Amino acid sequence: MSGHNKWSKIKRQKAGTDAAKSKIFSKMARLISTASRQVKGDVNSPILRTAIDKAREFNMPADNIERAVKKGSSATMEALENITYEAYGPGGSALIIEALTSNHNKAAQEVKFILSKHGFSLAAPHAASWAFTREHHEWKPNTTIPLSPEDEKILENLIEELEENDEVQEVYTNAE
Repeated sequence: MSGHNKWSKIKRQKAGTDAAKSKIFSKMARLISTASRQVKGDVNSPILRTAIDKAREFNMPADNIERAVKKGSSATMEALENITYEAYGPGGSALIIEALTSNHNKAAQEVKFILSKHGFSLAAPHAASWAFTREHHEWKPNTTIPLSPEDEKILENLIEELEENDEVQEVYTNAE
């Protein structure tokens, strides 16, 4: 009966939730550091304030936020750039993939690999963005496309795997 006590169960559950939180917190820290670098650490700027508010939505601790702001305003911070990838997914659904990375080539290869694993590929620039409108740093679909249950499952798995990647910040789609 070893491994069946209450503590073992709680330990496994906590390890899973801690891993998920860690992944989200590292993405948010990277976003805050980049915003801090852009505005040279000015906490009152709208860009940095938006990034901090987004991190607070995920219950990121205040000391982690402060550390990310300081890291971004320091001179030793590596330059991170925002990159937008476009692709078409199952059922002709359009995908916008936003990444934040210091290595453009590595991020592109990782996104291409994930897409190819599911049978898709990157589209040319502006090939899928016509289906979206950019509002307040987010992409809103102009029209939505209905998907079959099989295509929905494929799209769900694709988006989940893309979001697991450290460089990928957000994935937007126009599927219903």
